[in-house]
Amino acid sequence: MRTATYFFIFLNLSLAVFEEPAVYPLPFLVTSVLEVLCLLVFFGRLTHFAKVTHRSVFWKDTKNICIMVAILLSLTDLAIYGVLRIYDVRSIRWSRIVRPIFLINFAESRQIRRAFRSIRNTLPEITYVFLLFMFSLLMFSLMALKLFGERNLQTAEGLPYFRNYLEIVFDLYVLVTTANSPDVMMPAFDFSSWYALFFIAFVIVNTYIFMSLFLAVVYNNYKKHLKVGFGG
Repeated sequence: MRTATYFFIFLNLSLAVFEEPAVYPLPFLVTSVLEVLCLLVFFGRLTHFAKVTHRSVFWKDTKNICIMVAILLSLTDLAIYGVLRIYDVRSIRWSRIVRPIFLINFAESRQIRRAFRSIRNTLPEITYVFLLFMFSLLMFSLMALKLFGERNLQTAEGLPYFRNYLEIVFDLYVLVTTANSPDVMMPAFDFSSWYALFFIAFVIVNTYIFMSLFLAVVYNNYKKHLKVGFGG
């Protein structure tokens, strides 16, 4: 039963690869039949669970309610999408976002729920570090705007360099991953090599200090909640 449940959950999640817009498109009839089959299996599994569980316990379990709501939403969305296709009206399958609910809420997914609960409990505790990182990013972006915004510098493509605050925030955010290094600093470096110190300081503070701190906080808190979830 567990293997069958996991198989149909995997099949249901995999349909996103074959539905429009798709990586490997299949006819709508094929994907819709497969999805209905998966939903019938989920409903049958839920019915079986209801037969072996006391009614009051079954209806008090939010996991069962979530599964039923997800099945209804998926069927409703599938029906609406099918009708709109008949009339050549373009739409999207908004119910795709509820498909992971099946992965989390079935009784067989206890370990996944524990991991998910640990992630959920970890998020509030890393908020302070994330806010400090964002504050540092915004302050460095403001300094970059003051340093380079009035010097009429241009990128290699001839675009204005560091004159829009939001674009600066995004460019420096990408620089935290070093994905745009050293391209992002070359216009300033060509103007004066001393400006490289600004980017060196930014990388040291945000990439090497904040990212290491962020990773340590995430790891320690997740490990703590995971131990609590598994009972020690």
